Amino acid sequence: MIYHHNRFAFKETVTAEQREEALASLRNQGESIDAVVRYVVGRDVGGDFEYGAVFVLEDLDGYWEYLMAPSHAHTDRIGLPLLETFVSYDTTDSDDPDIARRIAELHERRYAGDPALTKLVADLPSYSGSGAPTPNL
Repeated sequence: MIYHHNRFAFKETVTAEQREEALASLRNQGESIDAVVRYVVGRDVGGDFEYGAVFVLEDLDGYWEYLMAPSHAHTDRIGLPLLETFVSYDTTDSDDPDIARRIAELHERRYAGDPALTKLVADLPSYSGSGAPTPNL
C-alpha cells in the first residue's frame, strides 16, 4: 500500500469560498478515482500547515491512475494557485528498494506530459516532497 500525503497552507488572500472549493475538489478525488482505496481531507494537526489530505493506493499502477485522473488535474488547476506552502510525501509498506525512485519517475512522467502543471508547481512559493519536480524539468 502507498499512502500519498499532502500538507498545505493557503495564501492569506484566499477567500473562504476558494478554500472550500479546493477542499471539495480534493474530496472529489477520493470519491471519483477508482484507485483510491481510502482517503481523508481535513485539518492538519501538529505542524505548520492548515490542511492535509491522504490518499491510499494499492500499488504503483493505482498511483499512476490517481495522478492522471481528471479530478486530480482539476484540483491542481484550481488549488495550486491558492497555496503558500505545499509538501507531498509517501509512506509505504512496499519491500521494493526502488519504490522512492519509481514514485519520483511517475511524477516526472506526469510533469513531462503537462507543461502547464509544471509551471503551476514551479510558481508555488514553497513546495517539497516526493511530487516536487526535479530541477531539469
